[in-house]
Amino acid sequence: MAEKNDTRTGTNVGLSRTSEASGGLSGIELTAAALSVIWLVISAAFFLFSGDDGADGLRFLLVMMVVFFPVGMIWVAALGARSSRIMREESTRLQTAIDAIRHAYITQNQAGGRDHQPHPSIVKKLEEIADAQKKAETTLAMFTSTRAAQIAVQAAAPDPETGDQPALALGTPAEALQPPLSNSDFVRALHFPETADDQEGFAALRRALKDRPSAQLVQAAQDVLTLLSQDGIYMDDLRPDMARPELWRRFAKGERGRTIAALGGVRDRSSLALAAGRMKQDPIFRDAAHHFLRLFDKGFARFEETASDAEISDLAGTRTARAFMLLGRVTGTFD
Repeated sequence: MAEKNDTRTGTNVGLSRTSEASGGLSGIELTAAALSVIWLVISAAFFLFSGDDGADGLRFLLVMMVVFFPVGMIWVAALGARSSRIMREESTRLQTAIDAIRHAYITQNQAGGRDHQPHPSIVKKLEEIADAQKKAETTLAMFTSTRAAQIAVQAAAPDPETGDQPALALGTPAEALQPPLSNSDFVRALHFPETADDQEGFAALRRALKDRPSAQLVQAAQDVLTLLSQDGIYMDDLRPDMARPELWRRFAKGERGRTIAALGGVRDRSSLALAAGRMKQDPIFRDAAHHFLRLFDKGFARFEETASDAEISDLAGTRTARAFMLLGRVTGTFD
């Protein structure tokens, strides 16, 4: 409380000093007035005793300019000097007030007690700004990478009244009667719809979400893409080196290490560094990444059994596969 009073006192003193300087005549004005009087006296004496009647109009005009122009210049210089002095005093006063406020704020933070907490309105405003920034970044990231996928997931969500797997007669699950997911739909779903008008992409995503193993992989990929986008990592920005289909088949058969290192075709250093740092510091991201890698491993092994080389190449170009390449390099899958 004393510190706040000191701040107010310092501010009031500065204001009173400025008011006094603005209201009365200072040394600058007195000096300017004295110089003006001296100049006018000298000029008057010169022209009175010079014996010139001043009949010539042009000469009279020149005389007036010679007399009053220096006086005007004196007062312009005086007013400029006064304004400069007032501005310096005002700047000093404001700096003193700011220093006092900063000192009080630092003292409050160091004290850490309940009686020294920042004002609630300041805390609330900072929280609102942080929340707004976070929401804006998340919204932009979702629109860029997974906005369409999220809409499709919600559209294809099961009816809450019937549960995740509605049962038919004799306990037969509904998914048992669904036709098997085609390879083309699986690939298209893992790439996610391009835009909100991508009807073909939405249709493939809905069909994939009805297949339980594929739905798990799609949702895990969506979670990973969303987390990566929070660090500014977008799959559309990556241009990985594409591996041959036979190398992908060796991966599907369980081969790991340097022999399949070409699968980790992502070379973007900034994305790799950001993802590696997030893996070390964020346990939620780390768990989501490992969960995604396990599901991708299993999902690709099933896909490879019936997929052609062209379909494997198409899958390697999806956003989900690019996330696998990035996270595989970060986690050492290809070491």
